[in-house]
This record gives sequence, C-alpha cells and structure tokens, in this order.
Amino acid sequence: MVIKVLAFATSPRRQGNSETLLDYLLAAMGEESGIEITKYVLGEDIIINPCKGCNACEVLNRCIQEDDDLNDVLEEIIEADCVVLASPIFCMGLCAQAKALVDRAQVFRSRKYVLMEPVAPPERKDKRIGIFVSTAGQKWDYVFDGAVMSMKCFFHVSDILKRNMRWLMINGVDLKGEIEAHPSAKDQAQEMGVGVIRELKQLKGEV
Repeated sequence: MVIKVLAFATSPRRQGNSETLLDYLLAAMGEESGIEITKYVLGEDIIINPCKGCNACEVLNRCIQEDDDLNDVLEEIIEADCVVLASPIFCMGLCAQAKALVDRAQVFRSRKYVLMEPVAPPERKDKRIGIFVSTAGQKWDYVFDGAVMSMKCFFHVSDILKRNMRWLMINGVDLKGEIEAHPSAKDQAQEMGVGVIRELKQLKGEV
C-alpha cells in the first residue's frame, strides 16, 4: 500500500532555510519503501488566493473562487496520509503565502461545523499525520508560537488529530543557506522523516 505525502513549500524565497529543511525531511522519507511524495511550491506550482471571508463555503461545501488551485488542493490534502507545510517566520507568524492556504481551509471548517459532514473518511481520521516545518531568524524561544497556533487550527480542520501533529522548528537561521551550517537541523529532519513514515506504516497496519 502506498503512503502519500503531500508537502507545501510556502516561502517566497526559493531554496531558503525553510524549504531546505523541508527537503531534508522529504529526502529521508523518500528513502523508505512504498512512499509517494508530492511537493508544491506556492506561487509557482500552485496559486492560492487569499480568503474573501464570504462564507459561501457554508452553502456550497467548496470555495466559490475558481481562478486558483484551492479546490483541487483541498482534495489532495484529504487523500494524503501525511501533510507537511513549511514556512519561514515573518513578523512572528506564518508567511503570507502559507497563511493564505491556512485561511482557505475555511472550507473544511464549514464542512465540519456548519454542514456537519466529515472531512477525511472516519476510518482514516486517526491514521494521518501533519508536520509543520519552520525556520526563524530570531533566537527567541517564543518566536514560533503564533505560527503554531495557526497550524494547529489548519491540521484540526483537516481532520488530523492533535496527537498526530509534529513540529520541526529551527530558530537562529536568517540569511539564505544558514540552515546548512546548523549543527543538528539536517539530522533532526532526517530522523523525523524516517520516524513518521514508520509510524504511518504502523497506523496503516503494514508493520
């Protein structure tokens, strides 16, 4: 059985610290057997517009905007066994590109709490893992707090349980490429990648 990993690189700076950290993680995952990895770069591979706050999704069960890739992306999120979002920290929160995707997951919120319909099939709800990958220039221990709250909301409405949320966050890296000199970032990413795939195989009854 194939394990589907869906990853989003959201930084406007290509091959920056957060995307490099994401690539470390995905490379480790890809070394395991039976893994299908899809990586999207927001703004290049897919376009996600900001939410209009119109609440049309409470009636339509989908986003009313049809000039971007959101509706297809939401279906891929549902189908994925592991959803990974990588974002740098901008002004103590997610970058704008990442926040647009998180806000547009309002469709899932409407589906769950207004239309009272499941997002993921009930039999898969406890077999999915969400990973937030992030880097920040500041060394404050609270620099990720705002982004973590947004990501908890995103994973929750995507029917990923709190116990299945994972966090890979490295601070003190600002200039492009600084992550490559970090003493433990690559090892942490590789360890998490291998561990999450093994955990998913256990959840799916493959080991």
